[in-house]
This record gives sequence, structure tokens and C-alpha cells, in this order.
Amino acid sequence: MINNRLRDIRKELSLTQENLARVLGIGKSALSMIETGKAALSERNKNILVQELNVNPDFLETGRGNMFCEQCPSAVFMGKTDRPLPTQSVPLYNIEGTAGLVPLFFDDRNRKPVDYIHIPNLPKCDGAIYVVGDSMYPLLKSGDIVLYKQLSSIDDVFWGDMYLLSIDIDGEEYVTVKYIQKSDRPGCVKLVSQNPHHADKEVEVRRIRALAFVKASIRMNSIR
Repeated sequence: MINNRLRDIRKELSLTQENLARVLGIGKSALSMIETGKAALSERNKNILVQELNVNPDFLETGRGNMFCEQCPSAVFMGKTDRPLPTQSVPLYNIEGTAGLVPLFFDDRNRKPVDYIHIPNLPKCDGAIYVVGDSMYPLLKSGDIVLYKQLSSIDDVFWGDMYLLSIDIDGEEYVTVKYIQKSDRPGCVKLVSQNPHHADKEVEVRRIRALAFVKASIRMNSIR
């Protein structure tokens, strides 16, 4: 059973349930339910096990083959996962001042923070920006802040999670926060909003000019 194999993987890595739950982005009680067979292991969490901890996907699904794709799973764990940092100063940027994400991500001269955000026990973040638009309302609204980690390729995406993107639309940069899902169209991804009034969009991968994983968000309540 996959729940037993998950428990075996955790023990092989010498991780507590709390440690592994943090890597998977779920609560300790949720992991306990998965290990006892009371809840299913999601596709997202399977992807994390494979991509972050180098678990052999065949072993995870069927129990066949080696548990890991290499001989040093502990080294993979130490080097690739996002562990919370006790303290860090996350730079807050104004993308209007940098003319978008692309200059901010790829030109050091544009990386001039307007401020810094200090949050304890947060996974490593590359920066933070203000949200523009209401496509993720009520989860996020215009003026809220998202903290992100840059990605180099669409291949690093965990399907169904929230991302910060820069998209080329007729030569203009469109910056948005969306869920990214697989598309039935070759060479495309589906961008999904939280707000039901915003329709899903199919976007060609080649039009994505910058990409970042949303690690955390800060809700700005402007009501007096």
C-alpha cells in the first residue's frame, strides 16, 4: 500500500512526521492520516516526493525497484528542499518602477527594494511584490503582497499550485498570479483564477517570460 511505502520513505530519510509534513506543505495530522490509509496521497505531494526527495516514482506507486533514484537520498533532502529559516529579510519590490517582472528577475540594476519584510520561520524567498487585480479574490486582492521564489523552467512547476507569472501578450508584459494546471493543448498550460468571474486561460508556454512560485502571502486590510 502506498501509505506504508510513504512511511518507509520517511523513516529511511530519518524524518519525523512534522519534518515531512513541512516539506509536503501539509499539516502533521494530514500526513498521519495519509500514512494510516485514512486519506489519499495527492498528485501534488507525489510530485514533491519525486522532484524534491528523489523518490523513485515506480517504487512509490507499485513498490517495485529502488526506493530512491540515487544512493544518497539524505543529500537530496539536505540540498533541494525548502526548510524554514529562523529569520530572513525578504526584499519588497515595486514592479511599476522596474517595468515588470522580467527586468526585476533578470537585470540586477532593477533590484532596488522599496522595503524589506521580516517573517520568522518562512521558507527561503527571493522577493515580494504587491498584487494587482482581483483574479484571485477573495484569496488575494489588489494591494496584497505575495512572497515568491523564482523558477527557471515550467518543468519545475507543481501542477495546481499558485504562481506569479509574466506573460507576453502582443509584445506587452502581463503580470498575474494564477493557479497553473496542465492543458490538453500541446505546448500550453492552463491559468486558473480563484475568482469565478475570471475565466480560465490557455497560454502557450513560450509566452511565459518569467515564473515564480508563490511561497506566502500577506493580506492587507485597508478597511478603517
